[in-house]
Amino acid sequence: MKFKSGDAILGLFVIAIIFLIIIPLPDTILSILLILNISIAAMILMSALFSKEPLDLSLFPTLLLLTTLFRLGLNIASTKLILQNGDAGKVVQTFGEFVAGGKLVIGIIIFIIITIVNMQVITKGSERVAEVTARFTLDAMPGKQMAIDADLNTGFIDEAEAKKRRKKIQDEAAFFGSMDGASKFVKNDAVVGIFITLVNIIAGIIIGVVMKQMEFTDALQKYTVMTVGDGLVSAIPSLLISIATGILVTKTASEDSMSNVILGQIAYSPVVLYVVGIVLIIFGLLTPMGALTTLPMAAIWFFLAYRMSKLSKVQAVEEELASEDEEVGEIRKPENVISLLQVDPIELEFGYGMIPLADVNQGGDLLDRVVMIRRQIALELGSIVPIVRLRDNIQLPPNAYSIKIKGIEVAKGEILFDHYMAMNPGYVEEEIDGIATTEPAFGLPALWITEAQREKAEMRGYTVVDCPSIVATHLTEVIKRYLHELLNRQDVQTLINNVNETHPTLISELTPKLLSIGDIQKVLANLLQEGVSIRDLVTICEVLADYATSIKDTDVLTEYVRQGLARAISKRVFGAGTNKVITLDPAIEQQIMEHVQHTEQGAYIALDPKTIQVIVNQLKKEINKLTSIGLQPIILTSPIVRIYFKQLTMQYIPDLTVISYNEVEQNVEVQSIGMVSIV
Repeated sequence: MKFKSGDAILGLFVIAIIFLIIIPLPDTILSILLILNISIAAMILMSALFSKEPLDLSLFPTLLLLTTLFRLGLNIASTKLILQNGDAGKVVQTFGEFVAGGKLVIGIIIFIIITIVNMQVITKGSERVAEVTARFTLDAMPGKQMAIDADLNTGFIDEAEAKKRRKKIQDEAAFFGSMDGASKFVKNDAVVGIFITLVNIIAGIIIGVVMKQMEFTDALQKYTVMTVGDGLVSAIPSLLISIATGILVTKTASEDSMSNVILGQIAYSPVVLYVVGIVLIIFGLLTPMGALTTLPMAAIWFFLAYRMSKLSKVQAVEEELASEDEEVGEIRKPENVISLLQVDPIELEFGYGMIPLADVNQGGDLLDRVVMIRRQIALELGSIVPIVRLRDNIQLPPNAYSIKIKGIEVAKGEILFDHYMAMNPGYVEEEIDGIATTEPAFGLPALWITEAQREKAEMRGYTVVDCPSIVATHLTEVIKRYLHELLNRQDVQTLINNVNETHPTLISELTPKLLSIGDIQKVLANLLQEGVSIRDLVTICEVLADYATSIKDTDVLTEYVRQGLARAISKRVFGAGTNKVITLDPAIEQQIMEHVQHTEQGAYIALDPKTIQVIVNQLKKEINKLTSIGLQPIILTSPIVRIYFKQLTMQYIPDLTVISYNEVEQNVEVQSIGMVSIV
């Protein structure tokens, strides 16, 4: 651990405070320390006054503890000198005689007033403000965190700024929580100050009369002056720090200085100052106060109002010129052209009628749903989902939306506000009236129904969803469909770095020795394209490290990875009991393998179009048999054929599930109820 000289000085300072209580001090050193105490209190007050926000003094609770301890140590040291010598130095004597005006009663009254104001007004108010602020800060933390996630998701801020804001929220909660308790230091310090003062007066009189054989009035005069001076010299720094505490807990974040903010908020218009000046003149003329008393102050307010009016006009002209210069400068900047060339990975554009769904102030939760979509897909498929850019588009119909991938529209839909979408799951006997439509994510027939029909539809067995859920579901399915295109090399590098933290040997063996980041990206993209999760990246890298020594074809490597993920694939594809599948005629498999052409860019099937059409037609017939009885079509092939048959059917039936025998777990029961063959 690196030890700095500043840390040593701080440690010695804390220890020295303890020694103040034990070791008697000469009155000269005590006077210097009392001046130091006042200086520190004034410095803390000025720092609190000129800080931009409370967190600028995040260690203020600790400073409060240290200064309180220092002040009590000085109190005890001065008490020793007062009771032993009847003299605690020039500083204490000056406060007792000069500040109190040489009169004991006045000194005692000033001390009591300062203590009561400090304890009951400033400290008690600061404590209450800190308590309420801490409570509201903690209650607001979830909402602030969601707002940060929403801004990050829409691209308003980057990841670094999001981390900075989250840390600030945590620091604010910790700060106000600490201030809630730290305020009691000053409050209890004031109570102890009163107690020490009473003890000093009573004990001083007893010592003076009994031990030093002084007259009662002389003892009262001498020890009371010193005691009151000691109380005042401690109470004033305590008052300064209490004021600093109050300023800090009531301060809000501001980019401008506090003086400008106060002046701008109290006297934000020259009219305010003119009215104040007129009121003072009226008081001077119509009351015994007299014009000579009020006119000078009224003249000052009139002068400030005139200056403010003049400055506001100049500032308005300067701001107008500055904005024009800024616009011209922005147009001339070459970076503006560069920024226009950027393409967002995912965009959700919507018409102006859908703005309430995205506006938090109008109760919209679309931004929060988008955040949850990214998290859901990351957990389900293990891939990094890019930020989804949300923006309104006046060119779209009011209730329409468009989903774009890399700037190109890939899906769109339209909703009906104040309505719900009802879908028949297939067993509804009694239908309900509504506006016929199509569910945008899966293309299922549906109905638009009103709020009044919602309960009736749910009772009859319909699946009823609201408008935000429709958009969110559609967006989720589109992102899943194109996630393999959105996975870039930088994302893969981030995923690899994550694995490297726990499996450095595996990663050092795999890349860049055996495979480049681009090769790993192709394998992961192949898996995502067929809906296979890449969350178990350790297993994927293990398989790649095993086979990449002899195989460089990423498509073939993908097949070996799929076999390594057989348990996960079987869990996703098959259910309990016997699973119905479609198999391929060995003749078709043989024909496919005979027409595989290998090139440097990969392998492809060189079948003639007529044969391909026959295979596809036969495949569709078998699929219709399964779908007609409500089953999901699954094609089971030999391991060597699976990849090429999937390539063959991708263009015609893109969502078809094709797996090999090696991807089926041993405990899964399958039954072939159809075979694709060439008639």
